[in-house]
Amino acid sequence: MNATLLAVAHGTRDPQGVRTVLALLDEIRRLRPGLRVEPARLGLVEPSVPQALASLPGPVIAVPLLLASGYHVRADIPALLAEADPGTVRVTPALGPSPLLAHALASRLTEAGRPPNASPVVLAATGSSDPRARADTAESARLLSAHLNAPVTTAFASGEGPTPAEAISAWHTAGHPDVSLATHLLAPGHFAHTLTQTTARWTSAPLGTHPSVAELVLRRYDEAAVPHTEVDGPARAY
Repeated sequence: MNATLLAVAHGTRDPQGVRTVLALLDEIRRLRPGLRVEPARLGLVEPSVPQALASLPGPVIAVPLLLASGYHVRADIPALLAEADPGTVRVTPALGPSPLLAHALASRLTEAGRPPNASPVVLAATGSSDPRARADTAESARLLSAHLNAPVTTAFASGEGPTPAEAISAWHTAGHPDVSLATHLLAPGHFAHTLTQTTARWTSAPLGTHPSVAELVLRRYDEAAVPHTEVDGPARAY
């Protein structure tokens, strides 16, 4: 029996954010007919991870719908899975960084109107005090820069800066009037809304249901389905 894919997302009170994650799961089901795909949340919205696990028979592969390896991936999710049968639940690395996310980010920037030129980009993430999460965001910026053949710097909507406004202002001061803001977020919500208030010339939508994101979720699932696979990092069993 194939393991169920348990997609573990941030919780949000934004109804559009909830709908976006559910639509992403529909896209994953479309790409992999017959695979059971179920949602779980880290807060605010049910089902919680323990609630979801209690309703699922057989093996489960938990895929964090998170774009960097911060505290949620390293501590929260393992703690929530700690009481699960070690032989039935595995958890994968975060989605990012990945060339597939760089492709999705570039696509969203094109949709926002950014022309195919070398104008600078600010990659705006939620923010984290975890140095590994910040390093992942920096690597995501490097991958996007290589994909676009354009300079990309990072910014963070919360925590230690620079903020998106500061990062954009730095490019303006350096003589670049047309700056793009790449929204390094999965779904709409409070942080995504704040990013629409900057002076960026073009601001991309959250990654959402982009096909490359759905493909990446399935890639993480497939890597964990094979024991000891270490393509972008080892899956961990609980």
